[in-house]
Amino acid sequence: MKQKHLVLAMLVTILSMLLVSGAMAADVYKIGGIFSVTGRASFLGDPEKKTMEMMVEQINAAGGIDGHMLEAVIYDSEGDPAKAVSAVNKLIHKDQVIAIIGPSTTPTTLAIVNFTKRAKVPLISCAAGIKITTPVDPWVFKTAQSDLLAVAAVYQQMKTAGIKKIGILTVSNAYGESGKKQLLSQAEEFGIQVILNESFGAKDTDTTPQLAKIKAAGPDAIVCWGTNPGPAVVAKNAKQLKIDIPLYQSHGVGSPKFIELAQDAANGNILPTGKILVTSLLDDSDPQKKVLEDYQKAYENKYSGNVSGFGGYAFDAVNLLAGALKGSGGDKEKIRDNLEATKNYVGATGEFNFTTQDHNGLSPAAFVMVEIQNGTWTLLK
Repeated sequence: MKQKHLVLAMLVTILSMLLVSGAMAADVYKIGGIFSVTGRASFLGDPEKKTMEMMVEQINAAGGIDGHMLEAVIYDSEGDPAKAVSAVNKLIHKDQVIAIIGPSTTPTTLAIVNFTKRAKVPLISCAAGIKITTPVDPWVFKTAQSDLLAVAAVYQQMKTAGIKKIGILTVSNAYGESGKKQLLSQAEEFGIQVILNESFGAKDTDTTPQLAKIKAAGPDAIVCWGTNPGPAVVAKNAKQLKIDIPLYQSHGVGSPKFIELAQDAANGNILPTGKILVTSLLDDSDPQKKVLEDYQKAYENKYSGNVSGFGGYAFDAVNLLAGALKGSGGDKEKIRDNLEATKNYVGATGEFNFTTQDHNGLSPAAFVMVEIQNGTWTLLK
């Protein structure tokens, strides 16, 4: 009788272990993504989606996070704030993700931050607007360099070049408004005067009236602040008007798509960008160079396409989240705390050091200034 009880106890123990093992195997960390995969901002969202999927595959192939596999649930916002809101509600309530990466743009990000804040779900945006992380929301982080740093990089280069008077042309959306605010507020610090301030619609196909006004005002240079395709239209129109002063663009055009759209008119354009566009030109001592080379190789081998800084934002977001997931047990509060405690993470975009006062975590060193020459990127020293 005792032997029967012993055998039964052993069977119960084995069955319990199998059930626990099965439960553990099924316990995945579900993370969300919202990107502009299609639509006018697809040059941002497509490489971000592909990068997130590639990184999740790599992490799972290496054993996951603390033995937990990752599952990425990704929605396409099409660059539409309303669709981003629909996506974030699905991720929070239907999919019950423990963190979200994206969206791709400033307007779509600003449309969803209150939802992630209320639900206490960590969000790592891939958009640039400083309003995303200023003032700091405990649950919102971002990987794209802010327009505060981008404008400072542009103005520093202008100061070196002796440029004193500029005209600005900014897109009429949250990204453009954020950039305009920085362009106006930082000008005096660098000894620069904004003599004319014009704007254009994100879907405009002609900006010659605004450019003609700026040209007539006699500036030393023009700054265009927007994301494609608008800035490519501006570059083409500037060439048509035979504007022969420097044309500066924002980091929002830092991808091969801008050169494709602007064609010959891209040559001579100057902009701040992450180092990913000029990886081969970096010194071997640059700590980002090896990271960028490895990312480029993996991406190009998998997708047979060129990388961009935008895919780099997702690369960093996934890696930062992976680091924060370690030891968290999937608890959203712990993930948030671990993100905020991140220090010295060298990524594709720069070196991240988050604090309670800074949820972007990048320094001016995250930018280099480049000029497009003969259809390719050249590094300005």
